Amino acid sequence: MSVEQVRKALASVTGALAASEDRPGQRTMAEAVARSVETGRHLIVEAGTGTGKTLGYLVPALIAGKRTIVATATKALQDQLASKDLPFLEEHLGRPFEWAVLKGRSNYVCLQRLRELSQAGDGQLELEEMANTTKVEIKRLATWAGTTRTGDLAELDWSPTDAATRAVTVSSDECPGATRCPLGQPCFAEGARARAAAADVIVVNMHLYGLDVASGGVILPEHEVVVVDEAHQLEDIMSDTVGVQIGPGRFVTVAGTVRRIIDDPAIVGGIAESAQLLRDVIGPHAGQRLSSPFPPSIQEALVTSRGRVDAALSALRRIDTDVEDAKQRKLRAQQMATRLIEQIDIAIGAREGYVAFVSGSPEQPRLEIAPLDVGPVLSEGIWGRRTAILTSATVPSSLANRVGLDPAKIDVIDVGSPFDYEHHALLYCALHLPDPRAPQRAAATHDEIAALITAAGGRTLALFTSWKAMDEAAAAVRLKVTQPIITQRDLPKNALVKQFSEDEETCLFATAGFFQGVDIPGRTLSLVIIDRIPFPRPDDPLLSARRDLLGATAFSEIDVPRASMLLAQATGRLIRTATDRGVVAVLDPRLGKANYRWDIVKALPPMKRTRHRAEAEAFLRELTADATGATPRPD
Repeated sequence: MSVEQVRKALASVTGALAASEDRPGQRTMAEAVARSVETGRHLIVEAGTGTGKTLGYLVPALIAGKRTIVATATKALQDQLASKDLPFLEEHLGRPFEWAVLKGRSNYVCLQRLRELSQAGDGQLELEEMANTTKVEIKRLATWAGTTRTGDLAELDWSPTDAATRAVTVSSDECPGATRCPLGQPCFAEGARARAAAADVIVVNMHLYGLDVASGGVILPEHEVVVVDEAHQLEDIMSDTVGVQIGPGRFVTVAGTVRRIIDDPAIVGGIAESAQLLRDVIGPHAGQRLSSPFPPSIQEALVTSRGRVDAALSALRRIDTDVEDAKQRKLRAQQMATRLIEQIDIAIGAREGYVAFVSGSPEQPRLEIAPLDVGPVLSEGIWGRRTAILTSATVPSSLANRVGLDPAKIDVIDVGSPFDYEHHALLYCALHLPDPRAPQRAAATHDEIAALITAAGGRTLALFTSWKAMDEAAAAVRLKVTQPIITQRDLPKNALVKQFSEDEETCLFATAGFFQGVDIPGRTLSLVIIDRIPFPRPDDPLLSARRDLLGATAFSEIDVPRASMLLAQATGRLIRTATDRGVVAVLDPRLGKANYRWDIVKALPPMKRTRHRAEAEAFLRELTADATGATPRPD
């Protein structure tokens, strides 16, 4: 494969787009990916919004003929690849290739579970205990299972309840595998794995890829290239997947699975009681690191719970039946109980290089054991085995170091964005506002937000780093402006975005969940307000352990890159097309005063900058006038 071949193939493919345009950044990216695949050197690509990065990495990978796995951080990107980009390439690339989407087992309906629920005896008893609405949904799912090719629940045009979904699916911890299941041959999850094994490009989510790394590569097909899209989330997702998580819900689930085959209230009840036992002992430690060894109450609760699960395993081994469905219930219960015991053993045994902490709330706590450094795991599971392409619209400056990439073995490029940020966007930093920790901060911030919304005529996405700040701002600003304000508490995310997009005067107030993955092109969104620099919480137990490990460099290696990345992601909500225009207002004076300010500003798109609200208001009024055909009001 030559760079020239890739250049020609990319030109041919992009020329077939309905709105074809020259994208130098996409071309630069494709050429760099081609060289990386050819030489085996890892590559980090920062590809700004509008680059067209999916074609930028797919075309060279396919031209090279290398089996490639694309690991995405978001379902939206996975769906885009499956429904848009790969079918388009299939039609226009000019060479045949196979592609597949592979998800975790619990995303596919389980034919064996459906069969069990349809059988007389235990299956009917299980159904009778369910709500009527759940029974109706299970019947709908059974009918659908007879018509679908994939069994992927994402293909449904309706949303079953969690209870119905749990009833007709199994997790990877629960499934005994195709060879031990009577319906292993027509199994939808196994069918997806078979298609993936024969594919040239396999699309997975990053969590599944992390599980494959943690398992030593037994989940996914062998591959030569991995593309990590939205790579800024790699460290956090890998921490989740290669570590251990045990919450009360695990015991409730195991108890329910065991109950399907063992009618012994003492055994099943004991496991179920462990859910409350664990909640009681770890709940008071929510948001905190745990000592090693654990406090006696937690250690004892885990040992007690392990004994209860082990008692269930012993009872399961004594079951001898010729009824196939009963055998499957037994196997699934054994699988799940064994997996839980393994994780409890990992939790009890102190692991060097890992930190234990309690996440969630006191009511819904979760014990987690996560690696302080994901680098060694990734070095063994990825960097030493295959070529990796890491890409995102925003790449933290510390990414390579944080994920264990050897600087001598990687190339790093920034291909920019095709959008004209310098003329279409203005970055306003409100230097006159009080410090975020000052008591008079809230009232001044609310006045600032109201003034900006008025100048913009609504059309505002206001992003806050806490629910409390969002609620207080919404209540105060509603009294100061005539434009309607909706908040993240009012509707589900998709419904909020739809309502906001359909009314130019509406303003949407939201929290960190809207900093990324929200695409609202057009003049409906002309102003993005960010209440403060989104530094990670100082008391985050995992990050505080990593800070302790790094010492004096922790702030520059962890806090500043994370804040820069999140601020850049939030800023990226503004300009989504070549014609979008608007203002990003950061209501945190530290962006213009702190000694680390340039490290953050350099991570943002190259917008014109101002510290004067009058300039921001004038720019917004001009946009409002352009939208309405009115004459802008003079300052």
